[in-house]
Amino acid sequence: MKKFEFSASHRLDGLHDGHQCARLHGHNYVVELELSAATTHDLTPTGFVRDYGDLSTFKTWLDKTLDHQHLNDIVPGNPTAENMAVWMHAQWAVEYPELTAVRVSETPKTWAEYRP
Repeated sequence: MKKFEFSASHRLDGLHDGHQCARLHGHNYVVELELSAATTHDLTPTGFVRDYGDLSTFKTWLDKTLDHQHLNDIVPGNPTAENMAVWMHAQWAVEYPELTAVRVSETPKTWAEYRP
């Protein structure tokens, strides 16, 4: 598991009038990528699932694509933590075939996890 952070704004559609998430607001997001190996034979000769340094491309993408952006303009559909986890997994599962879960946290007490 490796953690990444970014800050962004969003608002959620489809909520009742007065719902706090229907208003424009922002979060300091935390994204966690979980990489797994089915067996020890799937580890690298060094003993890694994947070298964490290889995840720098994800960090670069996160910084350029989502950091300090309005997520409604970028994330397909409603930019909930749940939808963002699914979207990120779909975008990165080809690059990182060991990717078994994506967790997106909006606050220290809330998160959503996508684990196909």
